[in-house]
Amino acid sequence: MKVIIAGAGIGGLATAIGLRRAGHDITEGQIFERSSLLRENGAAINVCPNVSPVLREWGFDNDRARMGIARRYVLALGNTLETKQDVEYPDFLQLYGGHWLVAHRVDLHSELKRLATDPDGPGKPAELVLRSEVINYDSEAGSITLADGSIHHGDLVVAADGVHSAAASHVVGHDNPAVSSGLALFRFLISTDELFRDPELVPILKEGFTKIEDGVMRTLITEDSIKRMVWFPCANNTIQNFAIYQGDTNPDCPEENGDTLTHVENMISHVQDYHPHIVQIIRKATSVKRWPLLYRDPLPTLTKGQLVIIGDAAHPMLPHQGQGGAQAIEDAAALSVVFADLPVNPSKDEIRRRLVVFDKIRLRRASAFQIISNTTQDKSWKIRERAQQYMPEGVGVPTCPAEFWEHNFGYDILEDSRRHMKTYLEGTVSRCNECDEI
Repeated sequence: MKVIIAGAGIGGLATAIGLRRAGHDITEGQIFERSSLLRENGAAINVCPNVSPVLREWGFDNDRARMGIARRYVLALGNTLETKQDVEYPDFLQLYGGHWLVAHRVDLHSELKRLATDPDGPGKPAELVLRSEVINYDSEAGSITLADGSIHHGDLVVAADGVHSAAASHVVGHDNPAVSSGLALFRFLISTDELFRDPELVPILKEGFTKIEDGVMRTLITEDSIKRMVWFPCANNTIQNFAIYQGDTNPDCPEENGDTLTHVENMISHVQDYHPHIVQIIRKATSVKRWPLLYRDPLPTLTKGQLVIIGDAAHPMLPHQGQGGAQAIEDAAALSVVFADLPVNPSKDEIRRRLVVFDKIRLRRASAFQIISNTTQDKSWKIRERAQQYMPEGVGVPTCPAEFWEHNFGYDILEDSRRHMKTYLEGTVSRCNECDEI
């Protein structure tokens, strides 16, 4: 099967890995990426226990990707640094078969790219075509149109080209853009060494809330829980990742990199009542990105014809559950199973029937995460009614950390996909037998 993938982000590369391992051709099909992949993009990212086993099965090298393990969670007040919660995480490897990992996004992306394109890996290596923006899709013809006017055909087209992809509107038949959630996120990284070079900070980095420790996930809030800053290490604890939430004062701007100095002053004005040590740390930011947090209601389907949409192109979500990247990997894992053991020269109808199976596997779970991720876990009552319609039968919306861990992490995408495909294939055999009898 010739596969075309639009987008070489986490979802696109993970799909290339899964499908090449299933024996499909992404050399002739190719991955089309609008960027040059020359500039580092993003900050840190969670690789949760629901997908770290998938990456392990695919040969992902945690050491090469400088992955750290999340071991503890600390919640404190921003103005006093008084600790409100200090929780040791359980052994997620024992509970769910995989660690909760944290990574620099570039490290994660680099290792996924290696697995997708390495000629020594299983199956045919994927070919990346850079500076090639996909501007249109034809689901019936199985084709994409690039900005240069060229048209490329495949047996399967996977749209993994992000929240502004044209594919979602094509699937549902009308414009359906992601919109502002009313929140924006300042994101920046500071090297651990840079913090320790400040003699005023050294004492506080060795004790209390600000003590630098590997695997500690921190959140700073105000008494009213309106302001929030997230801080955790990545890249083997050599880099500290920070994210500050604020109201989105410019919702029509899809992304603002802007001037770092302006962003730093804006961040400080937003957390001016925070502890002086935190403000001192923020002032060390040398590169700040401001991301308006976009949202779109769940779609009625993720497929049309020979086209399937995955990741942020399909189900953009806020970062409150840390599942955006994980859900893209779950999409890729499901595709790898759905299109395993495919007949030689499959018909369009066979590909489309299997995409229906993919929809059954992914639509409800990804949609539930879209709704659940609209708020923090301590305020899940706000989304309970809307999220319930997407939960598995007989399962309620999580209300406490243990329930969130079970829902988020206690799910095996590979096993679930294989179960759906077993049902599909048994039904196919049954239908064929009925045809023979007739």
